[in-house]
Amino acid sequence: MKRIFAFLAGFFLCVPVFCQFSINVNDDVNFWSDYPSDQLSRAIVERMSDTELLSQILMFGWAGAEPDKLLFDWVDRGLGSVKVFGWNTDDINLVAKSITRLQRRSSEGRFKIPLFVATDQEGGWIRHVKGETAITPGNMAIGSSGYPADAWYSAYYISREIKVLGINMNFAPTVDLFTNHDSTIIGTRSFGDDPQKAGILGDAWASGSIAAGIIPTVKHFPGHGDTRFDSHINLPEIDVDFETFKKRELVPFMYLIKQKVPAVMSGHLSFPKIDPTGTPASLSKYFLTDLLRGSLGYEGLIITDDMMMNGATMFAGSVSAAFRMAIEAGNDIVISSTTARLGEALWTNNLALMRTDEAFRERVKDAARRVLKAKLDYFKGGNAAPLYPDAANIASHIPDRDGQKFFLEQACRSIAVYKNKSLPLSDANMGKVLLVGSLPTFFEEGKKRFSLTGDFRFSYEIGPNETQWVVDNIGKLVDGYDSFVVMVYSERTARIAQWLRQYGKKTVIFSIMTPTTSFDMDWADDIVMGYSYSDYTVKAMFGVLCGEYQAQGTVPFKK
Repeated sequence: MKRIFAFLAGFFLCVPVFCQFSINVNDDVNFWSDYPSDQLSRAIVERMSDTELLSQILMFGWAGAEPDKLLFDWVDRGLGSVKVFGWNTDDINLVAKSITRLQRRSSEGRFKIPLFVATDQEGGWIRHVKGETAITPGNMAIGSSGYPADAWYSAYYISREIKVLGINMNFAPTVDLFTNHDSTIIGTRSFGDDPQKAGILGDAWASGSIAAGIIPTVKHFPGHGDTRFDSHINLPEIDVDFETFKKRELVPFMYLIKQKVPAVMSGHLSFPKIDPTGTPASLSKYFLTDLLRGSLGYEGLIITDDMMMNGATMFAGSVSAAFRMAIEAGNDIVISSTTARLGEALWTNNLALMRTDEAFRERVKDAARRVLKAKLDYFKGGNAAPLYPDAANIASHIPDRDGQKFFLEQACRSIAVYKNKSLPLSDANMGKVLLVGSLPTFFEEGKKRFSLTGDFRFSYEIGPNETQWVVDNIGKLVDGYDSFVVMVYSERTARIAQWLRQYGKKTVIFSIMTPTTSFDMDWADDIVMGYSYSDYTVKAMFGVLCGEYQAQGTVPFKK
């Protein structure tokens, strides 16, 4: 699949022709000077101070509704990238205004280098830019239908929305395999457990992103799927030998590398049978330089996962050491969700090391060259996100009108019927229906299709006390109903469904999100699987339930 653009890296050593050229580059050269990107990136790097070089390979986020003075101070220092996290994005107009302010500040720098502005807008439940942006069916729904076109257009419409805001880089697609079904961090973010299929769908996703003008970042190298642990909290150890690793985890990454994916995110993941030191891949020269760059021939950017995650810092012993190890391992951009203080050790220690360790300084220069080359190719490529987004124009693009139509169609292709005893359903075979769940759309769509309904509602993020309250009180209503339609998406909601079994009523399980909690509910009359809490998915599930169309989705992994 041809790329609209490809990011070239693996820079060559200076040859006489280049040395002669570099002498002739104007002294006042800047990012927008009219030279080939490879030569211009090298020329700028040679003119950069140590402060500018190290700043260019850092990416910081901001915690408040708007960036504070500290982040602007970093931009003045030469910060290369910023990240939009999910805690400051309800007002998307303000997000666009903040990005404009940051880019204008960056344009005032010595070399006028624009910022990479990144976020995590994977689709499904990972949606850092909120406000009116689409809540989509997500990757497991794409894996259920199995159509590369669904992956391509999902990325395309997601990317069109965030592009309007001035975001130019997205940390997606996720190609981690759904190998460990107890995982709480991957789940429906995965396309499924088939490595080849994940590679094909991931490549289609990346292509759709590029077509819309957003840089995709495949993650989490070399694979987060075979662990139930979350690298935000601790360092997962994946106990797999190299042969299995090569045939399973690496396959989707190998596929995307062959297709010239422009960026890869390194994961805080330990593979002790492959690297006996237990070093996280994100901090490992073996995984990033020897394997990813060397054996696999990857030429694009390597970007760390958030370095404030315990999976990185606990192993390194300190944030400062983790940053150093990440740079030495081969990462080109190092992310911190927390904006560092100007005198913080992660900065001062590594800046001092540049002045005493020539090998480390060359590694920083190499990373800065890669970042600048990628920026030049992107921002001068003709399809970049706006540097200064027009906040007044956002409402006409978000939500994306064409995307809304597509995501409903995609959701319909993703629905799977796991058990069918009595479908399609209607008033004739359901009688009076008790709808048990949490999402407003679930109740709205149920009431549209059944004449006699009642509600029993609980919180989506239901806790243990509320679960017990539901179990204690739902029995007071059941005598007045002939059938139940129950939302199941977690162990606690599964407990509620199992509790209702004792009443012997006709029961339909509405399985959203990761469907593993519904596999042992064969006692239910019907089980429909949707893989998402998106309104599109809920509407599509009721359509299948009531015979409005035939389900064609599958369960995209082995039980």
